[in-house]
Amino acid sequence: MQLLWLSLSILLLLQPPNFCQSKRLVGPYEPTGPSGRIKGGEEAEIGFAPYQVSLQPIVGSHNCGGAILNEQWIITAGHCVENYIPALVNVITGTNKYAEPGAIYYTEEIHMHCMYDQPYMHNDIALVKLTQNITFNELTQPIDLPTRPVRSGDEIVLTGWGAQEPYAGSVENLQKLTLGFVPLDECYEIFNQTSSMGVGHLCTFSREGEGTCHGDSGGPLVSNGHLVGLVNWGRPCGVGFPDVQADVFYYLDWVRSTISGNDRCYY
Repeated sequence: MQLLWLSLSILLLLQPPNFCQSKRLVGPYEPTGPSGRIKGGEEAEIGFAPYQVSLQPIVGSHNCGGAILNEQWIITAGHCVENYIPALVNVITGTNKYAEPGAIYYTEEIHMHCMYDQPYMHNDIALVKLTQNITFNELTQPIDLPTRPVRSGDEIVLTGWGAQEPYAGSVENLQKLTLGFVPLDECYEIFNQTSSMGVGHLCTFSREGEGTCHGDSGGPLVSNGHLVGLVNWGRPCGVGFPDVQADVFYYLDWVRSTISGNDRCYY
């Protein structure tokens, strides 16, 4: 056991500077004063998001969010696991406090999308296969995959342990925030037709002072009881721009084929 912990410690020291990925932040950052948790969110009730997980390189140290798809598979953002080996992806379930696990599961395999970051910021999605099945209970449940694209007027709920400010530490208690859908063409224009946005993305927004922040990456966005998005990137943090998420509906074929053991790449 001592040898194992020594090996893991060495691996952590050898990781590149961006090892703790969390939320990809783009553009200039200008402090805008105090902000709240997920950025404008509120504390979630116990059991509010039983599908929510925390990905931790060391238990007790939150890095990214994710969601439970079934007994053995977790979905998250690709950049959350980009520089990791399976031994450094611990999955914490069944809790609103990431430092107080309901249960801890270990990773057997990491499946990045084969076109991750090709082009840059695209296909930012990954699947994590666990070494053992998750035990479900009232605080730990899977979330359904979407059956249709998100539409204007749909209410989207984000949950996560994101920081109060860019690159600050994660908050102790799980936060929630209700967001609206921004059509991709509108979002594309808002971001000056950036090449970092494409058909695999979904944009969300409510108002200035609210949105995702560092530590929310990979976390779930849920609408009508279905997982519709995973936090990808945005301007830091809640400064009046939409946040850009992976559109889970777009990646359904890739998700299903990967879980079934088919290595074919869909994009």
